[in-house]
Amino acid sequence: MSMTEPIETMAEPWDDVHASPSVVRAVRASTAIVPKDSIAGRSLTVVVAIMTFLASLTTGVAMLVVSAASDWQSDVGREVTIQVRPAPAHNIDADVRSAVEIARAAAGVAEVRPFTQEESARLVEPWLGGGLALEDLPIPRLIVVKLAFGARPDFTSLRQVLAARVPTASLDDHRRWIDRMRTMAETAVVACIAVLALVWAVTVLSVTFATRGTMATNRPIVEVLHYVGATDSFVSGQFQRHFLLLGFKGGVIGGGAAILLFAIVEAANSWLVDTPGGDEIAGLFGNLSIGVAGYLAILLQIAFMALVTAFASRRTVNRTLEMID
Repeated sequence: MSMTEPIETMAEPWDDVHASPSVVRAVRASTAIVPKDSIAGRSLTVVVAIMTFLASLTTGVAMLVVSAASDWQSDVGREVTIQVRPAPAHNIDADVRSAVEIARAAAGVAEVRPFTQEESARLVEPWLGGGLALEDLPIPRLIVVKLAFGARPDFTSLRQVLAARVPTASLDDHRRWIDRMRTMAETAVVACIAVLALVWAVTVLSVTFATRGTMATNRPIVEVLHYVGATDSFVSGQFQRHFLLLGFKGGVIGGGAAILLFAIVEAANSWLVDTPGGDEIAGLFGNLSIGVAGYLAILLQIAFMALVTAFASRRTVNRTLEMID
């Protein structure tokens, strides 16, 4: 070789990329930029699973509270109570009979049941104890008035008639209890929404930090691809696809665990039907079933978690690529 002949240099892998678009496509079709199985990926899957479980549990609890409050309001709203107080120069039995006649004559009333003196006395035993002589105590007598389904009686007129004919009687339409239950249900729903917002915020932050860590680990590869012509959408799409699968996997695990938990609770509640414990639970919490709507809501949580994970990763990658530019 003479000194005048040109020296051939070895071509770098990316020298031909600018001249040949097919090479760029080959690079894009090669192995994924983000490792499919890594410690960070498994850790993020666990975090997403926990967050999805908490979000699904919160959604189910909110639906149970709203359902139970609705049942309570329906049951309480279909009954009113007339209280007849003992008073000097008044025969309480006669006053009870008069109040019963007035209640039965009112429109929209389905059933009227007066409590006996013994039944009224048993109502105060939890506070006064048993074995006491309650005959001499001024214990009021109660009259339970059940309303016809869908009826809207005129309680104002009923109160006026009772006040005119039975001055010792008073009508309680349980409106205060219904308002309290409605307030309780609304407060519980607001609290559940706040918890859901915190869960989603933690999820977005976790995905953001995981994406930044993955970008830092694979930064040389990303820079090479970026400089040889790979577009930002291609790089961000790789990360988005990776974290979408992670989010969906974690969502299925967490959401599946929540569905299994609610199914077990519902089955256990069905086994306790017609038992003293089951009746108490049903009286406090309803049937403990989130129904088809609840399970659909959990499935939506799984899909939404995957979408949030993918969106957060793509947004983080795009911001990082802007810094590389």
